[in-house]
This record gives sequence, C-alpha cells and structure tokens, in this order.
Amino acid sequence: MTSHHTPDHDVIVVGAGFAGIYAIHKFRDLMGLSVHGFDAADDMGGTWYWNRYPGARVDIESVHYSYSFSEELQQEWHWTERYPAQPEILRYLQHVADRFDIRKDITFGTRVTAVTWDDRADLWRVSTDDGTVTTCRYFVSGGGTLSVPKIPDFPGVETFAGSTLLTGNWREDGDLTGQRLGIIGTGSSGIQAISEIAKQAASLVVLQRTPKNATPIGNYPTDPTEEMTEKARYGDLRAAARNHFLGVPYDEIQPSAIDATPEQRRVVFDDRWEKGGFRLFTDSFGDILTVQEANDHAANYIRDRIRERVSDAATAELLCPTTYLYGTKRPPLETDYYEAFNRSTVSLVDVDTNPIASVVPEGVRLTDGTLHELDILVLATGFDACTGPLLAMNITGRDGVKIADEWADGPQTYLGLTAA
Repeated sequence: MTSHHTPDHDVIVVGAGFAGIYAIHKFRDLMGLSVHGFDAADDMGGTWYWNRYPGARVDIESVHYSYSFSEELQQEWHWTERYPAQPEILRYLQHVADRFDIRKDITFGTRVTAVTWDDRADLWRVSTDDGTVTTCRYFVSGGGTLSVPKIPDFPGVETFAGSTLLTGNWREDGDLTGQRLGIIGTGSSGIQAISEIAKQAASLVVLQRTPKNATPIGNYPTDPTEEMTEKARYGDLRAAARNHFLGVPYDEIQPSAIDATPEQRRVVFDDRWEKGGFRLFTDSFGDILTVQEANDHAANYIRDRIRERVSDAATAELLCPTTYLYGTKRPPLETDYYEAFNRSTVSLVDVDTNPIASVVPEGVRLTDGTLHELDILVLATGFDACTGPLLAMNITGRDGVKIADEWADGPQTYLGLTAA
C-alpha cells in the first residue's frame, strides 16, 4: 500500500539553462509550487555555460532564440547580433535569472547521481554527489539533449602531452596564437571552432572523417528598424514559429525544385544562400526533403559553392559531401569556414580513408604511420546525444525498473516527453 509522505519540494528541476530557468519560473511563480533546482555548473547558462569554444554561436535568429513568456522581457532585451555568440546568450540567461530571481532556488556545483521512485512514499528520491537525498513529487529534467560530451574513444588520448580541449566543455581562455593545433570533428561545433582557430593558430590540422553541407549563417549586427518592427509584432512571430516545423517562421518556400527550370532553381538557391540561416534547407523548395532528385539539385548547388570558395581543387573535393543525402545529417551554418582552408597554415586530412590509429604524446598518428605533431588537441567529437543526460542520472522507476534497461535497444517515448 502507498503511504503518502510530505516531500521536501513539489518539484525538483535539473538544469539551469533555457528549460530549467523557465521550469522554475513556471512551477514556482505561476503555479505556486515548491521548487528546487540542481546544476553541475557554478552559475546559470546550461549549454551556454559549458560551450565556450572559439566561434560558439547560436544558429537560430535571436528574435526566435529567446523566451516568449514575458512581454516585458521581450521588449526590454536588446540583442546586438542576428545570431548571437555564446557570451551574449549567457548574459541573456543570467539577466533572465536575475530578473525573475531564479538563483535563490538552485543549488549550483552539484550533480544528480541517482533518481529513484519510492512507491510506498509516493515520491522521488533525488541523490546528489554531495551525499544528500532530496525528495519531490515531480522530477523534471531540463538537462537538454546535448549536454553530456561524448567520451573520446581514440586509443592513447590520455597520453597526449599537450593540452586536450573539448568543445562541449571548453575550460581554456588562453591565447592560441603560435600554437600547433589539431581538431577532430567537423560537425556544427567543429566548423565554428575551425573558422576562428584558423585565424589564431600557427598551424591547424583538421582531421575530417565526414564532410558536411555547411552553408552561410548570414549574421549581421542588429538593425534598429528591423528590431522595432519585430518587437511590434512579436505575438504574430511567435504564433507563426509555433506553426512551423523548424520553429522559425520562414514563409518563402517554393513548391518543387523538380518542376522549376535550372534558372529558377538557381535564383531561389542564390537568394536563400545569401540570406543565410536554415533558409536553403527549409525555405527553398518543398520537395528537397522528400524527393531525391530535388535533394540532389540542392546538394549539387552546395558542392558548386564550396568549389567556388576553396582555392585548392583537391581540398575542395574533400570538403564536398557525396556519401549521404542533404539534410540527413544536420546541416551546419558557417562564417568563413571554407575560406579557412585557403590559409597556408591550415591543412585538411582525410581520416576516412586513412583513419586515426592512436593519439600519442607528440600528437595524432594515422593508420599509415603519419604523425601530426601538436601542442593542442581539440576534440569536437559531439555529445552522448538525447539519452545521455537522462541515463547519466541513473533513473529508476516503479518496481525497480531502470530507464537504462528500458532503453537498452534505444529510447521509446510518447511525443518525446514521457515514458511509462
């Protein structure tokens, strides 16, 4: 039989990023519940606290990548760029936390190590790495899907004599000038980091396994007239965003790339390329994500633009994706990424045909024996995505069933939100 106990809090929230901040405000201020939060970081920010690598920037426009729950907040905050960089997003989140007095209900520097359902007491027991156990009726994870960096599995990585830096947990504020750097990974974080590191390093070796369909972000300083117009119609913008599958209200999509003439396709592709953001991906032609012939037109266009921007023909071909369809890997956004490879100090190494054999004290050794000597090794190797944050909290539900066991063959959820 269930014996009801009074929990320490109605709700415990993990995470002090976008989701965690809003959850505390919603449950505490709007619903009148007792709420407490935990975060492993020393301050607010979530992923924008940890991801401080050079070039870290959001790829959704600031007008959309912001809270909508407070009209006053929407009107008072001023973004300096269309696509803000990490320091500005962190300032925004800390401003929101101060404005709504969020910090008082968060314990920082504390990691949740276990979450266990007590059926007899009808509550959750939340264990943290300081040895305490806190109880609650509702446990809410605001830990995100991209917050646990993937543990590098390269043999010998622990033997590297230089500095090893992870883009997902960047703890380095030093000057990279004059250093010999190598970077493994060319996803969104790697592409952003490469663009900036190339401008500083004495040499940069980019170890690429799979090239990406990177397209221009189209960033620019906030235009006062544009900002005024958007703030005047924020309600309409939010409604349109909520009814768009990407969450941003692009509205210029054309019916079909197949039905268009080559000249018409070029006009549309050029326009979306110049405007930047995810417009080429989601706001050019409606059949790009559903019909391979249409997808091929977009992929060929991107490859042609890469070849225009990279001086060395062989390097350009290595940067052109050919082994997967456009959009089946996340298409990163970039600024000056391809131009980085025109620098004499930057070299591109194909580790698909010549894989990394091991990391050694001097640097990275490839299968054919080639050694790239480095002072700093940057690992842009991604995250233990989606399930990682929840599995790291060791959640055990009713009858001792662990979520790790339930998800042994992959996660199964209802609407991505709940699991029995």
